[in-house]
Amino acid sequence: MQTGKTLCFTVDDDESGDRLDLYLSQKKNENSRSFFQRLITGSMVKVNGKVMKKASYSVRTGDEIEVEFPEPVKIDVEPENIPLDIVFEDEYIAVINKPQGMVVHPACANYSGTLVNALLYHCKDLSGINSVLRPGIVHRLDKDTSGLIVIAKTDEAHISLAEQIKEKSAHRQYVALVDNCFNTDSGVIETGYGRNPTDRLKMAVFPLPSPGADTNIRYARTDYTVLEQFKGKDNYALVRCDLHTGRTHQIRVHMAYIKHPVVGDPVYGSKNQKFALNGQLLHAQKLSFVHPITKRFMEFEAPIPDYFENVLSKLRSRT
Repeated sequence: MQTGKTLCFTVDDDESGDRLDLYLSQKKNENSRSFFQRLITGSMVKVNGKVMKKASYSVRTGDEIEVEFPEPVKIDVEPENIPLDIVFEDEYIAVINKPQGMVVHPACANYSGTLVNALLYHCKDLSGINSVLRPGIVHRLDKDTSGLIVIAKTDEAHISLAEQIKEKSAHRQYVALVDNCFNTDSGVIETGYGRNPTDRLKMAVFPLPSPGADTNIRYARTDYTVLEQFKGKDNYALVRCDLHTGRTHQIRVHMAYIKHPVVGDPVYGSKNQKFALNGQLLHAQKLSFVHPITKRFMEFEAPIPDYFENVLSKLRSRT
């Protein structure tokens, strides 16, 4: 039950043995395991009246767990009249085709020009589950990744969409131009995934963690299909990527890991770029999910942006 700024839970028989962070993220699935890990290390979680600082603690039947949520940081995010490519909208959700170069939500002193600033101007209501800095944001796209993103206008819609993403019933499909041709038509990339230990601003792959291991390394999977290859003087491939997990920078890191970095990627890609680009050629092309209220299956597709198509046209003309 919820009591003010504190949530209280009692562990049932079928939940006994779960890690504490996993248990809490399943109980309140709009918040991630990493969110609860931060609360645990910050002494904001009690088990049977005592502060528990181990996210790996195995909960037991009858455990009384209290979670204290921090006060939200009060930062004014101003509505801004920024044009949006709205693919679909009703009173519960909106699907936006985000342009390359737009940050999804305010962070790190960047409190203007974001998708959230634009949404606050265009939408009367947005879900409040993800705090004042991320109203309506269910999932995100990197600044220089273009394409489809779904926005929740109500808390009920937000919870449903977040659950679909967590259960992998919502589907996200991307296209990317990558370095180097392939010898196969498709493949699966499965790795452990986490922060780069030498550069905390970057992500990295790791060996797959053992089940139940006490580690911050998480499972990540990307499926790819080769759509087109550009051989000869050029050496590129156009690929479709299907996300089974949605880790930060996942496609960019996974493609670089198999020696096919995304063209134009300033962080994980080649430093020798032949095209005048403002970021990676990665586009969230398709998005499908069940409408959180009407329960109707919905599927959307956004065309590849002009700057991306121009590069493909150049490559096709030379092949």
